[in-house]
Amino acid sequence: MRLVLRYARPTKSGTWNYRRRLPKDVSETLGQGEFKRRLGDSKQEALRNFPKIDAEFERLVANTRARKATPTTPLEVHHAAQRLAQELAQGVVHVGGQEISGSAPDAADILRDSYLAQFQTDPDTGEPMGVPDVEARAYAILTNGDRIERPAATVADAKRLYIQERVNGEPNEVAKLSRVNRVISHLEAAGIEQTRPLTELTREDARNVRDYMLRDLQMNPATVRRYLNDIRAIINIGVVEFGLRNTVINPFLNLSFPRGVQIGRQTDRNARHPIPDDILLQIRERMSSHAASDLWQIWRIVENTGCRLGEITGLLVSDVHLGTEIPYLDLVFHPHRRLKNTGSIRRVPLIGEALKAVKEAVEAAGESPYLFPRYGRVRGADTASASLMKHLRNVTDDRKLTVHSLRHRMEDRLTLARVEEYDRNLVLGHSKGAMSERYGGPDARLEVAARALKAALKD
Repeated sequence: MRLVLRYARPTKSGTWNYRRRLPKDVSETLGQGEFKRRLGDSKQEALRNFPKIDAEFERLVANTRARKATPTTPLEVHHAAQRLAQELAQGVVHVGGQEISGSAPDAADILRDSYLAQFQTDPDTGEPMGVPDVEARAYAILTNGDRIERPAATVADAKRLYIQERVNGEPNEVAKLSRVNRVISHLEAAGIEQTRPLTELTREDARNVRDYMLRDLQMNPATVRRYLNDIRAIINIGVVEFGLRNTVINPFLNLSFPRGVQIGRQTDRNARHPIPDDILLQIRERMSSHAASDLWQIWRIVENTGCRLGEITGLLVSDVHLGTEIPYLDLVFHPHRRLKNTGSIRRVPLIGEALKAVKEAVEAAGESPYLFPRYGRVRGADTASASLMKHLRNVTDDRKLTVHSLRHRMEDRLTLARVEEYDRNLVLGHSKGAMSERYGGPDARLEVAARALKAALKD
C-alpha cells in the first residue's frame, strides 16, 4: 500500500520539508502564513522525522492560541499590565528637546496623560471612560510603582496555570481539558466559586466537595478519589507557583473518606474480567472474517502480548525490530502517543500470532511512518477501541468484557504459568522500581520477557 504524507514535500535538491499553512488566527498573531521545517535528506529520514515535526506544529498552534487568550482574572490582568508597564518604561519621552526615560516619574505622567486623552471623561467624576483593564492598570503601575497591590491568586488562576503547564500540548489535550472543566464544575456546584482566593480555601470546603460527589452525585468512590486527585493537583500548582507555600496548606491533601465508604484497587479490578476461552474463540472467528485487516492485526497483537491498546495503535514502523534474535516491539514515548508511566517503557517480544500480525502490519504500512496509519494519531486508540468493541458486542453482552480484558487474560495466563511477579511486570509494563535492580540491560530483560510469554502462550 502506498501512503503519501500530506505535508511532506520533496525539494529540487532531493531533501524533504514539512510545509503546512497556519490557521488564520495563529498566522495573524505570528505574522507568518506557513510552518516549514526540514524533515531530512532522504525519504526514509523524512518518514522517521514526520511524527515529531507534525507534533511540533500542533504545539505551536495550541501555545500561540493560549498566549493570545484575553486575561480574565484580576491576577492575570495584573501580570499582563506589569509586562506592558515594563515595555513602556523602556521607551523614551521627548520633553523640551530632552529625552527622558519612560521609567522617570515625569515621563510616566506624560505617557499616562497622553494615552488617557483619547477617551471621553465621565461628566460626574472627570475620569476617563472605557479604558481597557490591562492598559489602565499598566499606567497605574508605571506612575505608582510598587504601591499597586497584586490581586490574590484564585481558583480560576490555579486552573488556568494547570491547563497551561499540564494540559496544553499533551497528545490527549482535549480529553484532559474536558476533565479539568468537569472537576471545576463540581467545585462550583459544591459552593467553591472560581473567584475564591486560594488563601481562603478550608478543610471544610474540601469535605463539602467530597461529600457532594459521593452523596448528591452518587459517584463511585473510586471516581471520587480520582477527581479529588485532580482537584488537589490544580490547587497545589497554584499554591506552589504563586508563592503561597508559606501561607497556605492545600486543604485537599490527605483527605480521607468517611468510615464505611469502601474504596480501593478491588473496585477497579472487578470492573473487567478476563475473556473466557469459548468467548475468545467466537471473537477470533468474528474478527478474522468481518473486521478490517488492521483491526484484526491489532487484536492479535494485543491478545498475544498483553499490551495496552494505545501502546499498539501508536506504534511507529521504526519501533518494530524483526531482524534480531528475538523479534520485539520497542515501546517508547512518542509525541502522538504517551505511555502510562516510565515502567511502561520496555521491549515486548513477538511470538506466534503477534509476530505474524506485526509482519502483516509492516507490509501494509508501506511508506507510512505509522505501523497503523488509521490510528497513529492523538486519540487513535479511542477510535480503534470503539471499532473493536462493536465486534466484541456482536459476540457477548457482558459489560465486564472489553478490549482491555485481553490484558487481564494475559496476566492470568502468566500467573497460571507460574511466572514470577518481576517477570510478569517485564511483559505487562507495570511500574516496579525493583525490576531495574533484578535485570541489568534491555537484552537480558527482553530474553526474560520472551521466556515468560512463551510459558503463558503454551497450550
